[in-house]
Amino acid sequence: MSEEESRRANGPDWDRYADEYQATHGAFLGDTGFVWGPEGLTEKEAGVLGDVGGREVLELGSGAGQCARWVRSQGGRAYGLDLAHRQLQHSSRIDDASGVVVPSVQATATAIPFAPASFDVVFCSFGALQFVADIDRCIAEVVRVLRPGGRFAFSITHPTRWMFVDDPGPEGLVASQSYWDRTPYVEVDDASGEVSYVEHHRTLGDWVGLLAGAGFRITDLLEPQWPAELDRNWGGWSRTRGLLTPGTAIFGADLAP
Repeated sequence: MSEEESRRANGPDWDRYADEYQATHGAFLGDTGFVWGPEGLTEKEAGVLGDVGGREVLELGSGAGQCARWVRSQGGRAYGLDLAHRQLQHSSRIDDASGVVVPSVQATATAIPFAPASFDVVFCSFGALQFVADIDRCIAEVVRVLRPGGRFAFSITHPTRWMFVDDPGPEGLVASQSYWDRTPYVEVDDASGEVSYVEHHRTLGDWVGLLAGAGFRITDLLEPQWPAELDRNWGGWSRTRGLLTPGTAIFGADLAP
């Protein structure tokens, strides 16, 4: 699945899903909250971005802008970028309700519409990067818009989850395919026969190689543990699985000065 095919499927898919997503997870995320994944680890706890006060910050796959809005509440000048128009409409709605406005643009992470060296920090909270086929181009774009010494941080579905059925119950603990099988996961709409969802898998080693090859120095690789008291399902994430195996990986890296 090419970058164009992936984008053509995933943009409309997120437009369709945006209302349900915000209705289901909005309270958990918070209007001005920064959660790195379904385990509930916050940026306040993790500190992966560092001090964002007075810094120019870009969120890729910003959705309704919750994380970027938190950055603004901490004194950072955060901006959002998302492929889905409906997600950005939710961002505008929360802008109005919260009074914390995140200027946002509808675009793709493989063609970031900002000038070179515009940002001190670029981040992506939970999963948008795995929808990108041309990840080399995406990383190159991040490098282009970062200033020397800039910070890049992102969270993804933990790559080991690729081995397991995406089921929150005990069946989701049984390995069913190879960790090294990088064949994209594709869903096809029954009615139209068109591809409606594409997700791309990279191993932990793939991500390390991508970052190092682009000139980043990796400083963080967090694998949040599931809080024992959290009894909440988020798709395939659950207490049953989360107490035994990681569901999210968080990378933090600095660009060479």
